Amino acid sequence: MLVDDELEFLAGLLPLDGIEVIELGCGAAQFARQLLRRYPGSRVTGLEIDARQHAKNLTDPQPGLQFHSGVAEAIPFADAGFDLALMLKSLHHVPEAAMPRALLEVARVLRPGGHLYVSEPVFAGAFNEVVRLFNDEQRVRAAAQATIDAALADGATWQQVAEHRFDMPVRFADFAEFEQRLMRPTFAEHDIDDAKLVEVRRAFEPHLGPDGARFERPMHVRLLRRR
Repeated sequence: MLVDDELEFLAGLLPLDGIEVIELGCGAAQFARQLLRRYPGSRVTGLEIDARQHAKNLTDPQPGLQFHSGVAEAIPFADAGFDLALMLKSLHHVPEAAMPRALLEVARVLRPGGHLYVSEPVFAGAFNEVVRLFNDEQRVRAAAQATIDAALADGATWQQVAEHRFDMPVRFADFAEFEQRLMRPTFAEHDIDDAKLVEVRRAFEPHLGPDGARFERPMHVRLLRRR
């Protein structure tokens, strides 16, 4: 299944109007902004660890949206303040040893019966074959899923209410856009030297066409409910 609009997919799982949402590792907050445009009765808090991205977010305010600097394993908010927590390709960026703590923190800030939506990329596919040349996330992605499994096995805090796998389209106008977005993000240092740049370009260019490069990234989504 191909999902081009993950917000529409999420809306098929949960009501999104009139709720308090926290996005952990919000990045540029594109998903949060889109959610508020469609559901202006809700409010979203974006939490971001990258100082440069957080500063950019603060320069672009939007009604219903607030930004804070922080990490998932130490969420700077009181207990039971949110209905929904979002982790969109962000759980695997939490330090591996801190992943269990992050899930406990999410449970703490959710109201009883609140939901955690975790959307994680799968370590497979043509897109992954290019990205892993400079950013091999096989271990941390597996650790993210194992952390969820362990939290569910414990049974005290979380119940899984949905699990889905689908592909999401990823598009780049050219290699320059891919390099800027994936190889040189503000939140990570991939140690790209000239040889690595050539290697990645060679792997990327066969995917280029008249309309740029198009990939389908496999995703694994899990929706949890706080007990």
